[in-house]
Amino acid sequence: MSFDPSDRRQAWLALSLLDGLGPAARRQLLELVADPPALLHADLLTLGSLGLPARLQHSILQCRGDSRVLQGIEQSLTWLEQPGCHLLTLDSPDYPPLLREISDPPLALFVRGDPALLVDPQVAMVGTRHPGPHGAATARAFARSFAENGLTVTSGMALGIDGACHQGALDGGGQTIAVWGTGLDNCYPRRHRRLADSIVAAGGALVSEQLPHTSPHAGLFPLRNRIISGLSLGTLVVEASLNSGSLITARLAMEQDREVFAMPGSIHNPQARGCHRLLRDGATLVETVQDVFQVLQLPLQAALAASGPAAVTRQVSHPLWRWLGHDPVTADWLACHSELPIHQVLQGLMELELDGHVQHTAQGYCRTGDL
Repeated sequence: MSFDPSDRRQAWLALSLLDGLGPAARRQLLELVADPPALLHADLLTLGSLGLPARLQHSILQCRGDSRVLQGIEQSLTWLEQPGCHLLTLDSPDYPPLLREISDPPLALFVRGDPALLVDPQVAMVGTRHPGPHGAATARAFARSFAENGLTVTSGMALGIDGACHQGALDGGGQTIAVWGTGLDNCYPRRHRRLADSIVAAGGALVSEQLPHTSPHAGLFPLRNRIISGLSLGTLVVEASLNSGSLITARLAMEQDREVFAMPGSIHNPQARGCHRLLRDGATLVETVQDVFQVLQLPLQAALAASGPAAVTRQVSHPLWRWLGHDPVTADWLACHSELPIHQVLQGLMELELDGHVQHTAQGYCRTGDL
């Protein structure tokens, strides 16, 4: 392939592939770049006058003959020939404006699905890869309610809370955006391939700043997190430990001057401690989806209040219901406190589980996610 630096799309791809282009250098470059083709044609004297680091100057001068850059551009253009595949460069009119506002926006975004969705109002939902059953159910239920009320759900396609959020949005008949840390030809985790296909089929989008063939690498996922928060009006952390990557996303959202929301959990649950730290640091406490709509001041709030699908509290008349909460309890505990025979307790729990009101976990029985 012959690299054409006068082609703006190829020029942006080349800049995104430069060696030495870390976050600080990218920010400096963005302050200077009005015309990427002109920058790639600049000589050493011109580049030096811009104040760019010496390593970056060298990369720009060498990129037209750099096999890695040329191969990356060729692979990208081949990928774009597939149906439903798109490239949004930073100067594209359809580049998401909220993402363009962050201090370190991607120079190029690969999109499979509907690129127009990236400009729609979004809420990011993130959390632990190892949620409890109640955390996963709550994430899915909240995402469904957001989607039912017209708000796009954005997350990172990881196992656990992320996957539950994407699936919840699909359950609600809405759209969801999955931001990948890998290339879009390299689904990670592999078990989410079917979920990824469902997202695109439902009118959603898969997004990555990495070349389509890029494999998983630990350093890529924190980079992905700034895109998740940067696309969104606010970030909701559902369940997270103190060392969860979700706290990185929340911190980035704060730095981007976006809203941060967190759900409280049991003081005995280590997967809730990250959320509790966020709440101490000023995140908005969330108990219902209305809490999010009110803070974001979206026009959807009036429709939500009128229709109320997410605000309705389940009314269950079963005598065991008052003894069941969000923390699992055993059947023996329920028999003791309800003063019902154990066989009636077990029968009642089976009925509640079949009706979708109760879930059975390794620790016992608890209510499914109420909103």
